[in-house]
Amino acid sequence: MSDPNFYMVMATATLAGIGMVTAAGLAGWRGWLSLKRQELSLTHQSETSHSAPSNAGARIEIADLKERIRKLEAIAAGVDL
Repeated sequence: MSDPNFYMVMATATLAGIGMVTAAGLAGWRGWLSLKRQELSLTHQSETSHSAPSNAGARIEIADLKERIRKLEAIAAGVDL
């Protein structure tokens, strides 16, 4: 076990193993980033194609948000509701 060649072979094999694991991790990371970019582009495309609310639920939600804004503006102006 005191052979210097043994330690060189083990160090080289360890370094090669770490390199392979790192390369696999980097490939996975790049694939994950690519997937997220595709999801964001699809989300962005669907948002631009549906810019106007078409269903009743969205209109109700917008009306509710407008009412909340009106109440907050009244509170900011000091008006009691």
